[in-house]
Amino acid sequence: MSEPDTQTTTAERPVLPPATFTFLVLSLRAQAEMQLGLVTFGQEEKGEPDLDLARHSIDMMAVLMEKTKGNLTIEERRLLENTLTELRFRFVQVSDEAAQAQKA
Repeated sequence: MSEPDTQTTTAERPVLPPATFTFLVLSLRAQAEMQLGLVTFGQEEKGEPDLDLARHSIDMMAVLMEKTKGNLTIEERRLLENTLTELRFRFVQVSDEAAQAQKA
């Protein structure tokens, strides 16, 4: 695939970052955080979590970690492991909050 011209911008589109493993992990993390209702855009209230979709995104990151084992730099591996640990912890927190809200 040819390299896109990342030096020029238009009024509608900002410069795209380079396609890197770090950017991929951070993109997947942001996606999972949105699905967990942890990130909102222009909304004052927290969004409703989609736990099934969030679990799927977290599982996809786990597949990525398994399939890239032995092929990552130390920094890439740590980023992926730390991201997965944090997302799994937040998933449990959001799941518990949702269960408590249903009981009330």
